[in-house]
Amino acid sequence: MTAKWEKKGTNDGVLTFTIEQEVIQKGLTTAFNKVKGNLNVPGFRKGKVSRQMFNSMYGEEALYEDALNAVLPEAYEAAVKEAGIDPVSQPKIDVESMNKGEDWTITAEVTVKPEVKLGEYKNLTVEKQDREVTDEDVDARIKREQEAQAELVIKEDEAAADGDTTVIDFEGFVGEEAFEGGKGENYSLELGSGSFIPGFEEQVVGHKAGESFDVTVTFPEDYQAEELAGKEAVFKVTLHEVKAKELPELDDEFAKDVDEEVETLAELKEKYRKELTETKEKAADEAKDEAAIRQAVENAEILDLPHVMVHDEVHRSMDEFLNNMQRQGIAPEMYYQLTGTTEADLHTQFEGEAEIRTKTNLVIEAIAAAENIDATEEEIAAEIKELSETYNMPEDQIKNVLTEDMLKHDIAMKKAVETITSTATEK
Repeated sequence: MTAKWEKKGTNDGVLTFTIEQEVIQKGLTTAFNKVKGNLNVPGFRKGKVSRQMFNSMYGEEALYEDALNAVLPEAYEAAVKEAGIDPVSQPKIDVESMNKGEDWTITAEVTVKPEVKLGEYKNLTVEKQDREVTDEDVDARIKREQEAQAELVIKEDEAAADGDTTVIDFEGFVGEEAFEGGKGENYSLELGSGSFIPGFEEQVVGHKAGESFDVTVTFPEDYQAEELAGKEAVFKVTLHEVKAKELPELDDEFAKDVDEEVETLAELKEKYRKELTETKEKAADEAKDEAAIRQAVENAEILDLPHVMVHDEVHRSMDEFLNNMQRQGIAPEMYYQLTGTTEADLHTQFEGEAEIRTKTNLVIEAIAAAENIDATEEEIAAEIKELSETYNMPEDQIKNVLTEDMLKHDIAMKKAVETITSTATEK
């Protein structure tokens, strides 16, 4: 085989390669065995016609297309390897020559990975992350638990205040007409929760149980129901009950109710401080690593990022997202209907982050190459074991799903990331 790569643009070009006679003959045999079973030739039982008779009746050239389809994938891969290129798009194949008795000449128009010019990626300095857990942080955690343990107590002859829970009937009108979806009975509404149209909850504040009153609001311009967007509406409201939160006392009994492993409020606070510290340390480490990787990517220069790579990354993200929705029982068509979006909208939503991810992957691959990072047999075995435990799959099944080259690539990427993050410092 001979293979020649000729650049036609920054990342585009034409790969020209030959398929030798030995390979062609194997392809012709495969093609003949595929078609002969359907041939009815006088004097021969079905499927028993000889190759020589076939050639004399139909000509060997009748097998060329099927033969090419049989040998092309392997021949193309060999040509890519010989030319030393890394395609990122499906090739556009064209036949230059398929003369009988001669090697075939094929061309493939492809887009290859862009050149990455690395900048600084070691010993980077990133902004210092906040790792301190304050008394206020601990108190806020205690407060959330106190709110969760609160009981609702009916307020007798007292006006509703922010934070109270009210039970109301309501019906909305635009002009003189009631609109669809604007009516509710015995609806439980926490004032200040922001769950109703802006301005509604504030107008319930100050009213007592048993009162009926009007609430006037204006729907936002971007309201999902287009027929109501930007319009003024009046809600007829009847307030049945007002309930206030009754918070438990912050004492040792409260602490024991919240967590049976502690005996005092002080112990609960100390436990929360430890948990918050661990969480904040982990978040800070992740933020530091992300900042270092982002800086390494910004320091690099990528010449003309191929659109096809971003497009493929967008569709990977979309497939992952929609598959997650499917696992929750929401089909893509239902998702688009519920959100009022289209497939094109979802594509646009993922485009920005897909471009960033594509650039990041290219830079990390370039670092792995620059550092001559490779994966050892021990690392590959450890990776297979970890994946087996993570996904509860037998190791043999992991090996069937992921090739050794794929595993080596993933390990090299992880080690390249570690090269960036392990040398980065905070300042």
